[in-house]
Parts: sequence; structure tokens; C-alpha cells
Amino acid sequence: MKVLVINCGSSSLKYQLIDSESENVLAKGIVERIGMDGSILTHKPAGKDKVEIKTPMEDHNIAVKLVIDALVNKDHGVINDLSEIGAVGHRVVHGGEKFNKAVLITDEVKKDIEALSALAPLHNPANLIGINACEKNMPGVPQAAIFDTAFHQTMPAPAYMYGLPYEYYEKYKVRRYGFHGTSHDYVSARTAEILGKKREDLKIVVCHLGNGASISAVKNGKCVDTSMGLTPLEGLIMGTRSGDLDPAILSYIGEKENLSAAEVNNVLNKKSGVFGLSGGVSSDFRDLNAAANEGNDKARLALDTYYYRVAKYIAGYAVALQGIDVISFTAGVGENDFGVRENVCKLLAFMGVKIDDEKNKIRGEEITISTPDSAITVMVVPTNEELAIARQTIALL
Repeated sequence: MKVLVINCGSSSLKYQLIDSESENVLAKGIVERIGMDGSILTHKPAGKDKVEIKTPMEDHNIAVKLVIDALVNKDHGVINDLSEIGAVGHRVVHGGEKFNKAVLITDEVKKDIEALSALAPLHNPANLIGINACEKNMPGVPQAAIFDTAFHQTMPAPAYMYGLPYEYYEKYKVRRYGFHGTSHDYVSARTAEILGKKREDLKIVVCHLGNGASISAVKNGKCVDTSMGLTPLEGLIMGTRSGDLDPAILSYIGEKENLSAAEVNNVLNKKSGVFGLSGGVSSDFRDLNAAANEGNDKARLALDTYYYRVAKYIAGYAVALQGIDVISFTAGVGENDFGVRENVCKLLAFMGVKIDDEKNKIRGEEITISTPDSAITVMVVPTNEELAIARQTIALL
């Protein structure tokens, strides 16, 4: 069966068409600037050159139709007709407490996703738009929702509750949910597979380090803690997100800078993290490393603070797991920036972590980078959220 994986944003749509038997990606692409001037579809069939299609796209219905047309096009398509697509798997960011696993989409499920938009106002509405657009353009084709939060629903209450009046949890479901769950699930399972062990027998820390970043503690195959919270703002310092901070800072900065709550929230999400700490050098670690090597003290501070925060979370999860067997680095930074891995692991040397400098220089490949005498195995395991979504979609069917 061929599965179309959709990751829909407010003005964008990423997709992959995956053959579920071979697990090969037949085609992938992205539609950008939906509903805006300069709309463009960039389509890449396997083994062929990419194709750019520039045309007005006033809404996601048109974008989905263009994706389908690209997939069946006689020149750059990869299937003969739409009937070859057996199912569509949608990434949905927030499933709340309602969804602890992937589900086939029904009218009731769509209502629940809409109701959860209060917890993810930038994401769930866009995800729902993508679902509706696919239903309209692909009537009768099964649609599945795979939730970023689902994998973390196994956390015990002490890990997900905040020190707030309990009524806020009862009334508004204010608690830790965690994100990147599809990635954490895939990487922890793949880690065990590479080691030739059962995930149920391991204590794994997964470090999903990209522009958005989160760490999870996976014990006996289940998530017992994760760094992101009610929203993706909590936890690690990220590209432009602040991560953990004193909550009183919000009102303090708001008063000092004469900013509204929404404006402060914008600062924390889009102007902070390593971008803000570096004085606006960049949120890209390649730029930060270059600036730090040229003597930029703020860039160096941003990097050192980032290393410290990641290492601190990993060490803290030794409590959640009651020991750590494996640390797996994944996502854009985790897979490719050997400097991040090196410096984080140096801070964990007191726990017996030792890495092989030569092996650590490899980028984007599955590899064990720890030395044979390291107390904790350290690995690089590239994530594959699209494949994980396709697998979960097939499992539902």
C-alpha cells in the first residue's frame, strides 16, 4: 500500500508518498506561501530532478489538488492514478489527554482536534485544514491522525503535573503534554533495534535537537518524562524559544518594556533561545559556531548555555529512569552537529560517558559514538517521523 503523509501548517504543506511494503519514499515535497503571493510547490520524485510549480493557491484545497496532480503527472509523477494511494496519515500536533495513540479520522475526531486548538492555536487549526482538504480531494480514502503528544501520555502524574492550583488542571487541563512524540517513539524503538535488544529492557534518553528541541526519558518502552510542557515553549533553550525560565519574568519584562502578554509571548517564542542569547547572530548552529570561532562572546555564551541545559536535562532523567543505558541524539542539530554532541558528553563525563572523537565526526548516520568502556552507550539515530506516521497509519488499517 502507498501512504501519503501530510504535515500541514497555516501557510505550508509538507508531504511524502511512502510505499509501505518497501518503506521507500516515492516522492516528497513542500507547498509554501498558501494563500499568499508567490505560492510554490517544490516536488521531488525519487531518482529524478525536483520540479517547481509556481501558481496561485488561495487555500489548502488547491494545494492538496496540486500535490495529487504532481504525484500522477506523466512526466514527474510516481503513480498512475489516485486509486494507488491507500491511506493518508496526518501529523496533528496536540491530542491532549483524549488521544494516547493514532486514530482513524471521523467527524467526532475532527471535533476533538478542533476543541484542542486552544492548547495549540498555531498548529491544530492548520492540521485540521489539511485533513479537510484531503477528505475533499480524496473522498473515501482512509485518513489517520498521528499526534505529537500521544507517545508522552504514559507519563506518571508527578512528571506531568505543575505546581498550580489543581482546579486549573480540572478546568483547563493545564499539565505537561510534551511534543515531538512521533520522533521520540521512532528513535527509541530504532535505538533498541540497532543494539539488538528489546526497547522494554532499556532505559533510553532521546535528545531531539533541532530548531525546536526536546528530550524524553523512555523506560521499558514507555515515556516517563519529557522536557516540553503544555506548549512547545518549555524545556531546552532552542533556536528562538526561551525554554525554562522564571515565570515572573513575563510580567517583569512586560512592565519594563510596556508589552502586552501576547507581545511577551512572541518574544519568548520568536526572539529568544540561542538567537536571543547570541545578540541576534542566528538561530542556526552553523552560524553560531562560525561566530564563536571568530571571537564573538555572545555566540560562545549561547552555545555554552545550550550545552549546559541539554546535559542538565539528560542527567536529571537519570532520576526519572533510575539509571541510563543509552543516550540517542537525533534531529537536525543532534544528527549533524558533532560539536554539540561532544560538548554535551564532556559535561556528562562524571557519569562515565566517553565518546570516540573520530566516530563522533560522522553526520546524519546511524552510529554508536561512545567508546567500549563508556558507562552509557551514546548513539546518533536519525529520526524519520514521516515513516513513523506511515507505519502507524498502516497499523490502524
